Amino acid sequence: MTKFVKSNEAVVMGALYAGCDLYFGYPITPASEIAHGAAKWFPMLGRTFVQAECETASVNMMFGAAGAGKLCMTATSGPGFSLMQEGISYLAGAELPAVIVDVNRAGPGLGNVYPEQSDYTPAVKGGGHGNYQTFTLAPASAQEMCDFTIKAFQMAAKWRTPAIVFADGLQGQMMEAVELPDAELPRPDFSEWAAQGEPATRRNLVKSIFLDAAAQEVFNEHLQRKYEDMAADAMAETYLAADAELIIVAFGIASRVARTTAETLRRKGLKVGVFRPITLNPFPRERLAAAAKGRKIMTIELDAGQFADDVRLNLAKAGLGAESANVMMIHRMGGQVVTVDDAVKAAKMILGK
Repeated sequence: MTKFVKSNEAVVMGALYAGCDLYFGYPITPASEIAHGAAKWFPMLGRTFVQAECETASVNMMFGAAGAGKLCMTATSGPGFSLMQEGISYLAGAELPAVIVDVNRAGPGLGNVYPEQSDYTPAVKGGGHGNYQTFTLAPASAQEMCDFTIKAFQMAAKWRTPAIVFADGLQGQMMEAVELPDAELPRPDFSEWAAQGEPATRRNLVKSIFLDAAAQEVFNEHLQRKYEDMAADAMAETYLAADAELIIVAFGIASRVARTTAETLRRKGLKVGVFRPITLNPFPRERLAAAAKGRKIMTIELDAGQFADDVRLNLAKAGLGAESANVMMIHRMGGQVVTVDDAVKAAKMILGK
Protein backbone atom coordinates (compact mmCIF):
# COMPACT_ATOMS: atom_id res chain seq x y z
CA MET A 1 0.00 0.00 0.00
CA THR A 2 1.31 3.44 -0.96
CA LYS A 3 0.23 6.59 0.85
CA PHE A 4 1.13 10.23 0.30
CA VAL A 5 1.81 11.48 3.82
CA LYS A 6 3.78 13.93 5.90
CA SER A 7 7.02 12.39 7.18
CA ASN A 8 5.99 12.85 10.80
CA GLU A 9 2.88 10.78 10.11
CA ALA A 10 5.07 8.14 8.44
CA VAL A 11 6.83 7.74 11.80
CA VAL A 12 3.56 6.72 13.46
CA MET A 13 2.79 4.26 10.67
CA GLY A 14 6.22 2.70 11.04
CA ALA A 15 5.78 2.41 14.80
CA LEU A 16 2.46 0.62 14.40
CA TYR A 17 3.91 -1.85 11.88
CA ALA A 18 6.82 -2.41 14.28
CA GLY A 19 4.32 -3.52 16.92
CA CYS A 20 4.64 -0.50 19.22
CA ASP A 21 2.29 -0.95 22.18
CA LEU A 22 2.42 2.48 23.80
CA TYR A 23 3.14 6.06 22.82
CA PHE A 24 3.99 8.53 25.57
CA GLY A 25 4.42 12.08 24.42
CA TYR A 26 4.13 15.81 24.70
CA PRO A 27 3.62 17.69 21.42
CA ILE A 28 6.30 20.15 20.32
CA THR A 29 6.87 21.72 16.92
CA PRO A 30 8.13 20.64 14.44
CA ALA A 31 7.37 17.10 15.72
CA SER A 32 3.76 17.67 16.80
CA GLU A 33 2.16 15.63 14.03
CA ILE A 34 3.76 12.50 15.47
CA ALA A 35 1.86 12.95 18.73
CA HIS A 36 -1.28 13.97 16.84
CA GLY A 37 -1.10 10.89 14.63
CA ALA A 38 -0.39 8.58 17.55
CA ALA A 39 -3.34 10.06 19.48
CA LYS A 40 -5.59 9.22 16.53
CA TRP A 41 -4.30 5.87 15.30
CA PHE A 42 -2.98 4.09 18.38
CA PRO A 43 -6.39 3.80 20.13
CA MET A 44 -8.07 2.86 16.84
CA LEU A 45 -5.77 -0.17 16.63
CA GLY A 46 -6.00 -1.22 20.27
CA ARG A 47 -2.73 0.45 21.27
CA THR A 48 -2.26 3.01 24.03
CA PHE A 49 -1.60 6.74 23.66
CA VAL A 50 -0.79 8.77 26.77
CA GLN A 51 -0.59 12.56 26.71
CA ALA A 52 2.17 13.17 29.24
CA GLU A 53 2.36 16.39 31.24
CA CYS A 54 5.90 17.05 30.00
CA GLU A 55 8.84 15.42 28.23
CA THR A 56 10.43 14.35 31.50
CA ALA A 57 7.28 12.43 32.38
CA SER A 58 7.02 10.81 28.95
CA VAL A 59 10.55 9.37 28.99
CA ASN A 60 10.08 8.01 32.50
CA MET A 61 6.75 6.47 31.53
CA MET A 62 8.71 4.66 28.83
CA PHE A 63 11.05 3.29 31.49
CA GLY A 64 8.12 1.63 33.25
CA ALA A 65 6.55 0.29 30.07
CA ALA A 66 9.83 -0.99 28.63
CA GLY A 67 10.69 -2.60 31.97
CA ALA A 68 7.43 -4.54 31.71
CA GLY A 69 8.42 -5.81 28.26
CA LYS A 70 6.29 -3.45 26.16
CA LEU A 71 7.38 -1.80 22.93
CA CYS A 72 7.12 1.94 23.49
CA MET A 73 8.17 5.24 21.97
CA THR A 74 8.05 9.00 22.20
CA ALA A 75 8.88 11.89 19.87
CA THR A 76 10.09 15.40 20.53
CA SER A 77 12.34 18.20 19.35
CA GLY A 78 15.44 19.86 20.82
CA PRO A 79 14.08 21.44 24.04
CA GLY A 80 12.15 18.28 24.90
CA PHE A 81 15.06 16.06 23.93
CA SER A 82 17.21 18.00 26.38
CA LEU A 83 14.73 17.26 29.17
CA MET A 84 14.78 13.55 28.30
CA GLN A 85 18.53 13.00 28.68
CA GLU A 86 18.45 11.77 32.26
CA GLY A 87 15.63 9.35 31.43
CA ILE A 88 17.49 8.05 28.38
CA SER A 89 20.51 7.39 30.61
CA TYR A 90 18.27 5.40 32.96
CA LEU A 91 16.90 3.39 30.01
CA ALA A 92 20.45 2.64 28.87
CA GLY A 93 21.53 1.80 32.41
CA ALA A 94 18.69 -0.69 32.82
CA GLU A 95 19.27 -2.01 29.26
CA LEU A 96 15.72 -1.28 28.19
CA PRO A 97 14.59 -1.00 24.56
CA ALA A 98 12.74 2.20 23.69
CA VAL A 99 12.50 4.48 20.65
CA ILE A 100 12.87 8.26 20.72
CA VAL A 101 12.28 10.33 17.58
CA ASP A 102 14.05 13.70 17.65
CA VAL A 103 12.86 16.13 14.96
CA ASN A 104 15.55 18.81 15.27
CA ARG A 105 14.76 22.51 15.43
CA ALA A 106 17.17 25.43 15.67
CA GLY A 107 18.73 26.22 19.02
CA PRO A 108 20.17 26.76 21.54
CA GLY A 109 17.40 27.58 23.96
CA LEU A 110 13.94 27.96 22.48
CA GLY A 111 15.39 28.77 19.05
CA ASN A 112 12.85 28.42 16.27
CA VAL A 113 10.95 25.64 14.50
CA TYR A 114 13.17 25.51 11.41
CA PRO A 115 15.55 22.63 10.59
CA GLU A 116 18.92 22.01 12.16
CA GLN A 117 21.09 19.00 12.96
CA SER A 118 22.47 20.60 16.10
CA ASP A 119 21.22 17.89 18.47
CA TYR A 120 24.01 15.73 17.03
CA THR A 121 26.08 15.43 20.18
CA PRO A 122 23.35 14.34 22.65
CA ALA A 123 21.74 12.08 20.04
CA VAL A 124 24.94 10.37 18.94
CA LYS A 125 27.24 10.57 21.95
CA GLY A 126 24.69 10.16 24.74
CA GLY A 127 23.69 13.44 26.36
CA GLY A 128 22.97 12.08 29.82
CA HIS A 129 25.31 10.94 32.57
CA GLY A 130 27.37 7.76 32.47
CA ASN A 131 29.20 5.64 29.92
CA TYR A 132 26.30 4.78 27.63
CA GLN A 133 25.45 4.92 23.94
CA THR A 134 22.30 4.75 21.87
CA PHE A 135 21.60 3.26 18.45
CA THR A 136 21.06 6.32 16.23
CA LEU A 137 19.53 6.28 12.73
CA ALA A 138 19.39 9.26 10.35
CA PRO A 139 16.58 9.09 7.76
CA ALA A 140 16.57 11.28 4.66
CA SER A 141 13.04 10.83 3.30
CA ALA A 142 9.45 10.18 4.32
CA GLN A 143 9.95 6.55 3.33
CA GLU A 144 12.92 6.26 5.64
CA MET A 145 11.07 8.02 8.45
CA CYS A 146 8.73 5.02 8.32
CA ASP A 147 11.36 2.36 7.62
CA PHE A 148 13.93 3.63 10.13
CA THR A 149 11.33 3.86 12.87
CA ILE A 150 10.71 0.15 12.28
CA LYS A 151 14.47 -0.46 12.23
CA ALA A 152 14.86 1.50 15.47
CA PHE A 153 12.46 -0.85 17.24
CA GLN A 154 14.34 -3.85 15.87
CA MET A 155 17.73 -2.51 17.00
CA ALA A 156 16.41 -1.38 20.38
CA ALA A 157 15.09 -4.89 21.00
CA LYS A 158 18.20 -6.62 19.64
CA TRP A 159 20.68 -4.60 21.68
CA ARG A 160 18.45 -3.72 24.64
CA THR A 161 19.26 -0.04 24.34
CA PRO A 162 17.41 3.18 23.53
CA ALA A 163 17.28 3.89 19.81
CA ILE A 164 17.11 7.38 18.34
CA VAL A 165 15.55 8.37 15.01
CA PHE A 166 17.40 11.60 14.24
CA ALA A 167 15.47 13.86 11.86
CA ASP A 168 14.93 17.60 11.36
CA GLY A 169 12.13 20.09 10.92
CA LEU A 170 12.31 20.05 7.13
CA GLN A 171 12.08 16.27 6.99
CA GLY A 172 9.26 16.15 9.50
CA GLN A 173 7.09 18.55 7.51
CA MET A 174 7.75 17.33 3.95
CA MET A 175 5.18 15.15 2.18
CA GLU A 176 6.21 12.22 -0.01
CA ALA A 177 4.89 8.85 -1.13
CA VAL A 178 5.50 6.05 1.38
CA GLU A 179 5.24 2.34 0.62
CA LEU A 180 3.95 0.63 3.74
CA PRO A 181 4.95 -2.88 4.81
CA ASP A 182 2.73 -5.84 3.98
CA ALA A 183 2.32 -6.92 7.60
CA GLU A 184 3.22 -6.08 11.18
CA LEU A 185 6.56 -7.41 12.41
CA PRO A 186 6.67 -10.42 14.75
CA ARG A 187 6.77 -9.34 18.37
CA PRO A 188 10.10 -9.91 20.19
CA ASP A 189 10.12 -12.06 23.32
CA PHE A 190 11.28 -10.11 26.37
CA SER A 191 10.23 -12.67 28.98
CA GLU A 192 13.84 -13.57 29.81
CA TRP A 193 14.46 -10.18 31.45
CA ALA A 194 11.21 -8.17 31.65
CA ALA A 195 9.36 -7.67 34.94
CA GLN A 196 5.88 -8.66 33.80
CA GLY A 197 4.47 -9.91 37.11
CA GLU A 198 3.85 -13.45 35.91
CA PRO A 199 5.33 -16.39 37.87
CA ALA A 200 7.96 -17.02 35.21
CA THR A 201 9.16 -13.40 35.17
CA ARG A 202 8.47 -12.31 38.74
CA ARG A 203 12.11 -12.99 39.59
CA ASN A 204 13.28 -10.38 37.04
CA LEU A 205 14.54 -7.11 38.45
CA VAL A 206 14.93 -4.04 36.25
CA LYS A 207 17.50 -1.65 37.69
CA SER A 208 20.48 0.56 36.91
CA ILE A 209 21.97 0.80 40.38
CA PHE A 210 25.06 -1.04 41.62
CA LEU A 211 26.06 0.00 45.13
CA ASP A 212 29.36 -1.89 44.81
CA ALA A 213 31.95 -0.01 42.73
CA ALA A 214 33.53 -3.19 41.37
CA ALA A 215 30.13 -4.47 40.23
CA GLN A 216 29.41 -1.11 38.58
CA GLU A 217 32.68 -1.36 36.69
CA VAL A 218 31.91 -4.91 35.52
CA PHE A 219 28.52 -3.71 34.27
CA ASN A 220 30.10 -0.77 32.45
CA GLU A 221 32.60 -3.11 30.80
CA HIS A 222 29.68 -5.28 29.67
CA LEU A 223 28.01 -2.22 28.13
CA GLN A 224 31.19 -1.22 26.27
CA ARG A 225 31.52 -4.72 24.79
CA LYS A 226 27.89 -4.52 23.69
CA TYR A 227 28.47 -1.17 22.02
CA GLU A 228 31.50 -2.58 20.20
CA ASP A 229 29.36 -5.46 18.97
CA MET A 230 26.72 -2.98 17.74
CA ALA A 231 29.19 -1.94 15.04
CA ALA A 232 28.10 -5.03 13.12
CA ASP A 233 24.82 -3.20 12.41
CA ALA A 234 26.39 0.06 11.19
CA MET A 235 24.90 1.18 7.88
CA ALA A 236 25.97 3.57 5.12
CA GLU A 237 25.53 4.16 1.41
CA THR A 238 27.65 5.70 -1.34
CA TYR A 239 26.59 7.52 -4.50
CA LEU A 240 28.79 8.20 -7.54
CA ALA A 241 31.79 7.48 -5.33
CA ALA A 242 33.73 4.81 -7.23
CA ASP A 243 35.98 7.22 -9.18
CA ALA A 244 35.40 10.38 -7.14
CA GLU A 245 38.18 12.86 -6.41
CA LEU A 246 36.01 14.61 -3.82
CA ILE A 247 33.67 12.81 -1.41
CA ILE A 248 30.85 14.79 0.17
CA VAL A 249 29.91 13.32 3.54
CA ALA A 250 26.44 14.18 4.78
CA PHE A 251 23.44 12.66 6.54
CA GLY A 252 19.72 13.27 6.74
CA ILE A 253 18.32 16.16 4.70
CA ALA A 254 21.86 17.39 3.99
CA SER A 255 22.58 14.13 2.15
CA ARG A 256 19.89 15.03 -0.37
CA VAL A 257 21.63 18.34 -0.99
CA ALA A 258 24.88 16.38 -1.34
CA ARG A 259 23.43 14.04 -3.98
CA THR A 260 22.14 16.91 -6.11
CA THR A 261 25.47 18.71 -5.69
CA ALA A 262 27.36 15.64 -6.91
CA GLU A 263 25.03 15.25 -9.90
CA THR A 264 25.45 18.95 -10.78
CA LEU A 265 29.23 18.74 -10.62
CA ARG A 266 29.32 15.51 -12.63
CA ARG A 267 27.53 17.33 -15.43
CA LYS A 268 30.38 19.85 -15.31
CA GLY A 269 32.92 17.04 -15.66
CA LEU A 270 34.03 17.01 -12.01
CA LYS A 271 34.35 13.68 -10.23
CA VAL A 272 32.35 14.11 -7.03
CA GLY A 273 30.60 11.43 -5.00
CA VAL A 274 28.69 11.11 -1.75
CA PHE A 275 29.15 9.07 1.41
CA ARG A 276 26.09 8.96 3.63
CA PRO A 277 26.18 7.42 7.10
CA ILE A 278 22.76 5.93 7.83
CA THR A 279 23.65 5.02 11.39
CA LEU A 280 25.32 7.89 13.21
CA ASN A 281 26.00 5.49 16.07
CA PRO A 282 27.44 2.98 15.48
CA PHE A 283 29.31 5.10 12.94
CA PRO A 284 30.22 3.18 9.75
CA ARG A 285 33.91 3.94 10.20
CA GLU A 286 35.39 1.26 7.98
CA ARG A 287 33.08 2.07 5.09
CA LEU A 288 33.90 5.77 5.45
CA ALA A 289 37.61 4.96 5.41
CA ALA A 290 37.22 2.87 2.26
CA ALA A 291 35.32 5.66 0.49
CA ALA A 292 37.60 8.48 1.71
CA LYS A 293 41.08 7.01 1.31
CA GLY A 294 43.24 9.22 -0.91
CA ARG A 295 40.41 11.67 -1.61
CA LYS A 296 39.40 15.17 -0.64
CA ILE A 297 36.55 15.32 1.89
CA MET A 298 33.81 17.90 2.37
CA THR A 299 30.91 17.72 4.80
CA ILE A 300 27.51 19.37 4.40
CA GLU A 301 25.71 19.88 7.69
CA LEU A 302 23.17 22.02 9.54
CA ASP A 303 25.12 22.60 12.74
CA ALA A 304 28.30 24.26 14.01
CA GLY A 305 30.59 21.44 12.89
CA GLN A 306 29.76 18.65 15.32
CA PHE A 307 29.37 16.19 12.44
CA ALA A 308 32.58 17.29 10.71
CA ASP A 309 34.44 16.73 13.98
CA ASP A 310 33.03 13.20 14.13
CA VAL A 311 34.05 12.53 10.53
CA ARG A 312 37.59 13.69 11.35
CA LEU A 313 37.68 11.54 14.48
CA ASN A 314 36.52 8.41 12.66
CA LEU A 315 38.97 8.93 9.81
CA ALA A 316 41.80 9.36 12.30
CA LYS A 317 40.75 6.21 14.18
CA ALA A 318 40.72 4.36 10.86
CA GLY A 319 44.34 5.40 10.25
CA LEU A 320 43.62 8.11 7.67
CA GLY A 321 45.38 11.01 9.38
CA ALA A 322 45.97 13.03 6.22
CA GLU A 323 42.36 12.77 5.09
CA SER A 324 41.18 13.62 8.62
CA ALA A 325 43.29 16.76 8.77
CA ASN A 326 41.95 18.03 5.45
CA VAL A 327 38.19 17.63 6.00
CA MET A 328 36.46 20.81 4.83
CA MET A 329 32.95 21.85 5.85
CA ILE A 330 30.06 23.86 4.46
CA HIS A 331 27.27 24.47 6.91
CA ARG A 332 24.32 26.64 7.90
CA MET A 333 22.70 27.24 11.28
CA GLY A 334 19.61 28.90 12.73
CA GLY A 335 17.19 26.94 10.57
CA GLN A 336 18.90 27.79 7.27
CA VAL A 337 19.63 24.98 4.79
CA VAL A 338 22.77 24.75 2.65
CA THR A 339 21.82 25.36 -0.99
CA VAL A 340 23.09 23.31 -3.90
CA ASP A 341 24.62 26.46 -5.42
CA ASP A 342 26.64 27.13 -2.27
CA ALA A 343 27.72 23.49 -2.04
CA VAL A 344 28.79 23.49 -5.70
CA LYS A 345 30.90 26.63 -5.16
CA ALA A 346 32.56 25.11 -2.10
CA ALA A 347 33.31 21.84 -3.89
CA LYS A 348 34.81 23.61 -6.90
CA MET A 349 37.03 25.67 -4.59
CA ILE A 350 38.29 22.50 -2.87
CA LEU A 351 38.99 20.91 -6.26
CA GLY A 352 40.72 24.07 -7.47
CA LYS A 353 38.27 24.53 -10.34
